[in-house]
Amino acid sequence: MIDQATIQRILDAAQITEVVSDFVTLRKRGANYVGLCPFHSDKTPSFYVSPSKNICKCFACGEGGTAVHFIMKHEQLSYHEALKYLAKKYGIEVQEREVSDAERQLANERDSMFIVNAFAQDFFSRMLHEHQEGRSVGLPYFRERGIREDIIKKFQLGYSPEQRDALVSAAVAKGFKAEYLERTGLIIRGENNYVADRFRGRVIFPVHTLSGKVVAFGGRILKKEEKLAKYINSPESEIYHKSNELYGIYFAKQAMVKEDKCFLVEGYTDVISMHQAGIEHVIASSGTALTMGQIRLIHRFTSNITVLYDGDAAGIKAALRGIDLLLEEGMNVKVVLLPDGEDPDSFSRSQSASSFRQFLADHEEDFIRFKTRLLLEDVQGDPIRRSALISDVVQSISVIPDAIARSVYVQECSRMLEIDERVVLTEVNKRGGKALQQPVARATVESVASQPAPDVAVVRNRQKEKLELDILRFLVRYGKTELSRYTDEETNEECCISVGEFILSDLEADHLVFSQPLYQTIADELKKHLSEPDFVASRFFLAHPDEMVSRLAAQLVSEKYQLSKIHTKYQNVEKEEDRLIELVPRVLMAYKDYILQEDIRAAQKHLKDLSPDSADEMMETMARLQELVERRKLFSQRLGERIVLKF
Repeated sequence: MIDQATIQRILDAAQITEVVSDFVTLRKRGANYVGLCPFHSDKTPSFYVSPSKNICKCFACGEGGTAVHFIMKHEQLSYHEALKYLAKKYGIEVQEREVSDAERQLANERDSMFIVNAFAQDFFSRMLHEHQEGRSVGLPYFRERGIREDIIKKFQLGYSPEQRDALVSAAVAKGFKAEYLERTGLIIRGENNYVADRFRGRVIFPVHTLSGKVVAFGGRILKKEEKLAKYINSPESEIYHKSNELYGIYFAKQAMVKEDKCFLVEGYTDVISMHQAGIEHVIASSGTALTMGQIRLIHRFTSNITVLYDGDAAGIKAALRGIDLLLEEGMNVKVVLLPDGEDPDSFSRSQSASSFRQFLADHEEDFIRFKTRLLLEDVQGDPIRRSALISDVVQSISVIPDAIARSVYVQECSRMLEIDERVVLTEVNKRGGKALQQPVARATVESVASQPAPDVAVVRNRQKEKLELDILRFLVRYGKTELSRYTDEETNEECCISVGEFILSDLEADHLVFSQPLYQTIADELKKHLSEPDFVASRFFLAHPDEMVSRLAAQLVSEKYQLSKIHTKYQNVEKEEDRLIELVPRVLMAYKDYILQEDIRAAQKHLKDLSPDSADEMMETMARLQELVERRKLFSQRLGERIVLKF
């Protein structure tokens, strides 16, 4: 846990304009800065950065917050990871709990393995460009595949010389321990102290973690030797677990968030070639079926995935079995089938960037429909195989967690398979899908009329939440701001009351608390710190160690809208802070008016439910109802509106 003082130092040092400028081109606009939003496809600048408030906000998609929240969203980091990111950027030491000797030793060993991998990556890159063998063997391979120099550098591609111990000799000479080279899988140790580089004579593809560290390597041999595998990869180690890594995820994560989508391919060069074609939201499973760890990693960035298949029918059918895991995790899965004999690498190189993008857009097909159509081609005239096909498709539908999506697929597949929809539905429900309603032959006026109306209680709760957020906004933005002055009758001294004091005392007088625990937490903490002389509500809550509190505070501090230059130049625009004496009481009255409406509804319902024998209780309820109605009339007059009550 990072202490509050350190969080505050990080937020004080992290200037929002500097942080955002690392990723977004900003232009000055009045007191603020504006640029294209990095979180959605923004054509006109809608992402505003406020240096005075030290927050950012997109007025199109709603994303924004403090520098911490921006880094969390942009880099897909946790709250504490984002704090550490900014601490490192601004040279702030982060002190957390004391770690044990065993934990420190483990951390040091992991760090050593990452350092060794970083050295190896640099060594392989230098060998590719500086070693004679790399220039004559490695570089021509990449150039024959049309890979540009900037892409080679971006993906840190390299070459390992044929010499048996080129890497280990260079590493030991630099002071690295051979033990860590062995534990990361960079070298192989045999009998009689035999040591050899694992990737010798191969071009190198480094595998990066989500944060950009080199965690493993893949190597492709260039000589034609039947006894040697074409590709080899780093073995599992303390830092590398293949089931939790995806090739290209570090380079794709920002584009995946922005596009809200990713392409899944098979190999290293597929990813690289698509990047070169301008499609960056692409990752590779490195020739293996997807695991749950990899799927959840993808799901951190997007719920939409398109799988690219080449024309190999046998390979496609083998790969189909792994897609059910994607469906089970609630992913929206589509498929693009490339022309016969093409893979993403070769096809992207044969097309222009625009034509390749257009092909992908034109040939995307929903996975369930694709699977049904593909398998149908193999079962014509064979009822046994057709039955197996139906079972296969039903299994895929049954794992989809969304009931509406399952229902749509049931209808579509029953049509494609030419089988009764109720049969498909029954099988889906049997296989674990949450039970869906059986379809009816046709809708009638009576059945439509009997459908439940929208949940009125949900709508009312949203109204209440909106009113509570309005109150919280005044508390967080203006908690310590002076609202009014009065003269103390006993001391005859002039005193002031702040916005926070006024709101909290007014709510307490009517025994009102917020319906959401998070909202009440903010109110309670404000009350606790309001008397402190240097307390600034917005600053306190923006730096709060609870991520939920700080994120909500960032939303509340953000301006609701941005005035254009024409308004501020030719008009004296009255600011909100100049109208607090009017706005704060009004929002409190609106909230209490809502509470009164709910009390009136409850009293009316109770009166309706009473039996004729409950005369005394009926009189008490009617008196209570009349009192509530009179109170609401008073509130309505003060709010400047007329109401009509129905009984």
